[in-house]
Amino acid sequence: MYTLILGILLVLLKYLEIAPVANWSWWWVLAPFGVTLLWWAWADMTGYTKRKSMEKMDQRKKERIERQKEALGMAPRQRR
Repeated sequence: MYTLILGILLVLLKYLEIAPVANWSWWWVLAPFGVTLLWWAWADMTGYTKRKSMEKMDQRKKERIERQKEALGMAPRQRR
């Protein structure tokens, strides 16, 4: 995501002809988009994005269960 933001910023600086980006080749300005594409392809192929979304969903589920227990007045169980 950071490389996408960097790419957009560089294109904007190149378009507005703000130095030193105005003097750079378009290849350097557009390179962050290629890096972003490679990152997204790798993340999808390895299951990184799916794993992160599952971890986030599990954490939200755990927090929701804890809130419901507290609302019912049940103390969290202590580990032995």
